[in-house]
Amino acid sequence: MNKRADTSNLLFQSSEWNFNTLYRTYDAIKEIALDELGLDVYPNQLEIISSEQMLDAYSSNGMPLIYRHWSFGKHFVYEEHHYRKGHRGLAYELVINSNPCITYLMEENTMSMQTLVTAHAAFGHNHFFKNNYLFKQWTDADAILNYMEFAKGYIARCEEKYGLAAVEPIIDAAHALMEQAVFRYNRPPRNSPMKERARVRDRLEYEERAFSDLWRTLPQRKADEDPSETERDLSERKKTLNLPEENLLYFIEKNSIILEPWQREILRIVRVVAQYFYPQRQTKVMNEGCATFVHYTIMNMMFDKGQLSEGNLLEMLHSHSNVVFQPGFDDPRFSGLNPYALGFAMMQDIERICTEPTAEDRDWFPEFAGNGDWRGTLLDAWANHRDESFILQYLSPALIRKFRLFALEDETKENHYRVASIHNERGYESIRSTLARSYDIGVNQPNIQVVDVDFRGNRHLHLQHTVRDGIVLDEHARSATLRHVRRLWGYDVSLVGVEAGSEKILYETSSNKLAE
Repeated sequence: MNKRADTSNLLFQSSEWNFNTLYRTYDAIKEIALDELGLDVYPNQLEIISSEQMLDAYSSNGMPLIYRHWSFGKHFVYEEHHYRKGHRGLAYELVINSNPCITYLMEENTMSMQTLVTAHAAFGHNHFFKNNYLFKQWTDADAILNYMEFAKGYIARCEEKYGLAAVEPIIDAAHALMEQAVFRYNRPPRNSPMKERARVRDRLEYEERAFSDLWRTLPQRKADEDPSETERDLSERKKTLNLPEENLLYFIEKNSIILEPWQREILRIVRVVAQYFYPQRQTKVMNEGCATFVHYTIMNMMFDKGQLSEGNLLEMLHSHSNVVFQPGFDDPRFSGLNPYALGFAMMQDIERICTEPTAEDRDWFPEFAGNGDWRGTLLDAWANHRDESFILQYLSPALIRKFRLFALEDETKENHYRVASIHNERGYESIRSTLARSYDIGVNQPNIQVVDVDFRGNRHLHLQHTVRDGIVLDEHARSATLRHVRRLWGYDVSLVGVEAGSEKILYETSSNKLAE
């Protein structure tokens, strides 16, 4: 009898799903994911939602609980408009980095798609969230849901007590600074939940008693003060305040003298949310590549076991092919490298190098080429890299040729682009490092830090933007953001653009100048 004619092992045959079928299929996926792929995941919580609920989740950054703000409603209307007009579809799933890991499945999905997205999100993303070093270092999956519940309730109580007109501008200003509201290189020790509650209580009690008079005791600067003494004061001030400080919201929360205790707590809430999403911005290629590789591998293993029919597999492969499609650079749909396409291709390439390496692979990857352990190699890569380091270490010449990658030099003084790196040994190294650098958010996002603050005088806050490759901030956005900083700080705020390496000043502006 034809093996495929035997339907006794099939988990389902109809495109319609019910909860019994979901449970049965989930167990089959879990067995392969844990026992055959060696994945390590948080407990899963699957929730079925409608398209309207998915749109609502889109608008709130995918969080099941979040505070109210007009920007979320604006995002909802935008997404709903494009969805209703047929300009774009909705994701088949949404997954939350929490413990338990929450996966939202669309009720409109067929059973084949429920199978694919369960493998993709509930096991692929889940494993990556739990094991990647960035998520372990910068997020707390155990506490995020409780914290968001606290944040939602806290801001709602502030709106009731102080009024929406008082609360909304603080959130507006904090949102404008979210990209400068994360610790990138170090962070204070994490408090336990008990200490966190005590910290909030102590802050409210202390600041209500003391903060209005605290800063009046600071001595004023003398007009004829010795410059050398000023320099010593600056050095001491920077040491005391741990300057320069990259996290603008953190510095303002701790040091602004005009903020009420409840306003400081709102700043803290916004920067906790910003820090929660920080690892996801650095691991888009790896995270989606891991999840796509996991669902592709699992659904093929399920087919080999006779648990999926050919029709099921073809439906899944159709969706999978759409996800990993990479338009050419001259295609109207091209908007850069598709992270799903690049990530999935790199995972498959690592599997190939481990099992069927070429002589070229052995030269480039002597550590794991031909080791036969593609599972262990991938698990190690998923745990210990972000996009930049992953591409720099694992992108192969074979994949560079497959994607037809090359590097261009774009000098502002030249009238034409120049092809700087092609498909030779030196070119592969250059292409790999250039592509890896493009995923380094430390290079691609503005580096703005607090460098000084004049507590003894006019309380002027000094910010410095380190300009790389001559790329300055958009003037309109720069001015708008500076006004938000001024709103939170309460005194003049200046921003100086300094060229990286040379310390040459490229531009200067301040909130007082903008007000003139």
